[in-house]
Amino acid sequence: MAMFIAAFFAWFGLVCGGVAQDEEEVSPYREMKTLAQAVELIRQDYVEEGATDYEGLVYSALRGMLTDLDPHSDFLDPKDFQGMQEDTRSEFGGLGVVVGLKNERLTIVAPMEGSPGFRAGLLPGDVLLEIDGKSADKMSLRDAVEKLRGAAGTPVKLAVGRVGSADPLKFELEREVIKVPSVRGARVLPGEGPRIGYVRVTQFSEPTGKEFARALNELEKEGMGALVIDLRFNPGGLLSGAVEVAGEFLPGGALVAYTEGRSASAQRRYLAPGKGRQARAYPVAVLVNGSSASGAEIVAGALKDSGRALLVGETTFGKGSVQSVVSLPDGSALRMTTAKYFTPGEQPIHERGVAPHVVAPMTAGEEARLLAVRRQEDLPAGTKREEIEPLDDVPLQRAVDALRGTLLQAREGAAEPSEGG
Repeated sequence: MAMFIAAFFAWFGLVCGGVAQDEEEVSPYREMKTLAQAVELIRQDYVEEGATDYEGLVYSALRGMLTDLDPHSDFLDPKDFQGMQEDTRSEFGGLGVVVGLKNERLTIVAPMEGSPGFRAGLLPGDVLLEIDGKSADKMSLRDAVEKLRGAAGTPVKLAVGRVGSADPLKFELEREVIKVPSVRGARVLPGEGPRIGYVRVTQFSEPTGKEFARALNELEKEGMGALVIDLRFNPGGLLSGAVEVAGEFLPGGALVAYTEGRSASAQRRYLAPGKGRQARAYPVAVLVNGSSASGAEIVAGALKDSGRALLVGETTFGKGSVQSVVSLPDGSALRMTTAKYFTPGEQPIHERGVAPHVVAPMTAGEEARLLAVRRQEDLPAGTKREEIEPLDDVPLQRAVDALRGTLLQAREGAAEPSEGG
């Protein structure tokens, strides 16, 4: 390996030999030489000789290099890369919680409805303190996700910190293959006046677009005149599902989102499917909060910028980056952020989120009660239900009031006699 490094630098010197003197500071040769010298010094003097093999040192350097860029970039050794490929080809067990870094701490963005984490009562904002007895304080995002996943039926123990709770909360859960419906709660809301439909999208998966369209068709048969789409606590999922949902309200071929990066391959445009297809025309309001992430932000941003929906709630999470996986000759791979998402109005999503038209926040306690109500929807008939303090869902009420006002104005406008001879 030492001979390989020496040969590499000899070759690299030839490649860089034509660099002009005034450009020497931008050449990577000096820094690569420093890295090679550091590796040799570690191999020569580090107290534990068995921990200084070339592969381990180089892999550690690459891992540190990638994770220092951002929480979503990483180096995958051959075993990790193979495992990732198997995950994309097959089902895997997990808890159904999406984890992100918030204030440099591993934090639950949202538990997926119907999942083990959701049923156990994990909440958005819970900070992971321990996984199976191991401290999560200095655990990387990748390591945490790896430890949460596992074979269906296997147990996992968590300790989490929660606002308002002095002591860590302990949970014992069992992993499952996560297969839950992504479109839930479709109904016409009670109340006098125009009929307002409601549908909740909990995540974006392969069947989400078809499930969503079926739900809208049924609500339209019931005389729905306007719609509330609830994307609160939606952590994202498949981009194609998000594009299909937004596309229900945009003309075919309309821009839903686009990406920008340094390479030409990172420049992409995502268009509403069905060029020439007619969009659904009734008024729409979208509910969002700080746990609406990724695909949910793409839908919200597209409908906001196109003037197609009123956004109600709180600014979204701000996860709008694209990760690409590039394989290396030894079977390892680089997973790195190569692009960022933008809304049709050229607004960046990453680390900024999508702001609502109407700000309607909920307290942490109110959000916990809302999720508790949703958990009860999944309980089998006859199961004893917990007592939940009545909840005023102010964001939903604001959205419904705005839609009813819009429909009433439209009817009044249509009823006015037109001028003419």
